[in-house]
Amino acid sequence: MTELNTLWLTETIRLREEHAGPLEDLEANRLARSAGGDLPSRIQRRALWLAERDGLAAALKHWLQSARLALIVMAVLAVISGAGLAFAALGDGLHPVNVFWALGSLLGLNLILLLSWALGLVFAGEQGASLARLWLWLSEKLARDAKAAQLAPALLLLLQRRKLNRLAIGVLVNSLWLLAMLSALVILLMLMATRRYGFVWETTILSADTFIAVTQALGTLPALFGFSVPTEEMIRASGDAALNIESARQAWAAWLVGVLLVYGVVPRLLLALFCLWRWNTGQTALRLDLNLPGYAQLRERLMPTSERLGVSDIAPAQLHRVESGVTEQQSDGALLVAIELDDQRPWPPQLPKNVSNAGILDSRESRHKLLEQLSRFPPARLAIACDPRRSPDRGSLALVAELARSASATRVWLLQAPPGEALDAERLGDWHVALQQLELPFADCAPMNWLETGHD
Repeated sequence: MTELNTLWLTETIRLREEHAGPLEDLEANRLARSAGGDLPSRIQRRALWLAERDGLAAALKHWLQSARLALIVMAVLAVISGAGLAFAALGDGLHPVNVFWALGSLLGLNLILLLSWALGLVFAGEQGASLARLWLWLSEKLARDAKAAQLAPALLLLLQRRKLNRLAIGVLVNSLWLLAMLSALVILLMLMATRRYGFVWETTILSADTFIAVTQALGTLPALFGFSVPTEEMIRASGDAALNIESARQAWAAWLVGVLLVYGVVPRLLLALFCLWRWNTGQTALRLDLNLPGYAQLRERLMPTSERLGVSDIAPAQLHRVESGVTEQQSDGALLVAIELDDQRPWPPQLPKNVSNAGILDSRESRHKLLEQLSRFPPARLAIACDPRRSPDRGSLALVAELARSASATRVWLLQAPPGEALDAERLGDWHVALQQLELPFADCAPMNWLETGHD
C-alpha cells in the first residue's frame, strides 16, 4: 500500500470516529504499541488494522477501481468533445470557413476555462473544480459502497493541508483538456486531408488592417515552429471571397493548425506536466496533523500509558472468522490458558513438559500482560480453556479471538461441568454457534496430545 493510501485510510478512520464515535480498538492499539515507532507511525498502523477489520481497505480498493473507470469515461467524453469542436469549426466543406469563427470554436471555451483555472490556482479559489467534482461524483456512483462514503471527504481534507487539492485538480482538468485539444487537432488534420476548404474572414465594423495585425500576431509563435502564416495580400484577398489558390488554402490551413497546437495543445500539456511534477513532490511532504483532536486523543493509548478495555460500539450481527497473523516460522512452543474459571475447578491440569501454563485470565491486568507477551513471543499452539457454564458474551469471545490471532494454531477447550453439576444445553449450543462463526476448532476434552506433539 502506498504512503498516500495509508494516510488516506488514517484520515478516513479519524473522520469515522469523529462522526460515529470511537471504534473498538484494543487489539489495534496493542499491535501498534508492540510495533514501536513514533506516534504518527503507530496511529497509521492502528488505522490500517481497523481499516482491514472493518472493510475500509477493501472499500478503498473498490473506490480506486471505480475512480479509474470514471477517468476512462471522462477521457472518452473529452475525446468526443474535441472531435465535435473540430467538426463544428470546419463544417461540412460546402461553404467557406470563417477562420476566426473556426478559431473561436476550437479555442474559445478552452482559453476561458484555462484563464479561470489559472486565477483559481493563484488566488486559492475553486474555479475549474467542476470536472473534479464530476469525477468524484461519478466515482462514488460507480463504487456503490456505503463504507466508501467518507473516503472522498477524507482525501480532500488530507490534500487541502498542503494545497495539493488544487494540483490534483490541475492534473485532472489539464489532462482532460489536453485530450480534447489533441482529438480536435487530429480530426482537424483528417478533415483537411480529405476535404477541400476555402477560408474567409468577415467584418462589419473592423478594418482589414485589424484582421491582418491579429492574424500575423497569432501566427508569430506558430511560425517559430515552422507553420506558415498567410501573407498580407492573402489576408486582404480572403476578406472578399474564399481564395481558390492552392497556396492560400494551405497557408490558412497551416496557420489554423499551428494556432491550435501552440495556443491549445502546448499550454495544456505544459500545465499538466507542471501540476504532475508539483503533485509528486508535494506528496512527500504529506503528514498527519497531530494537533487534530482525533489524533491528540490517541497519544495516551499509543505512546503508551494506559489501555481501556470494554465495549464501545454495537455488537455485530455475526462474528467474523479469526485469521492468525502469525506464521509457523515466527512462533514456537505450546501454551495453555484459561478464561475466568472459578475456585471450584482445580487448575492447572497436569501438563506435558513442553507445554507452558499461562494461568487464568480473570482481570484486565492479566489479559493485558499476556497479550503483550504473545505479541513478542507467539506460540505455535495455543489451547484456550473456557467454562461453558458462563454465557459466551461479547467480551469473552473478543478475547478468545484476540488470543487466537496471536498464535499459529488455536483450539478451544470447553470444560466439563464439575461433579454434581450439569451444563445448560442451550448455553452450550450458544458456545458452539459462536466458535463456529469464529471458525475455531473446539472440543470438550483436553487437547494435551495436540499441545505436546501438534497431532491428535
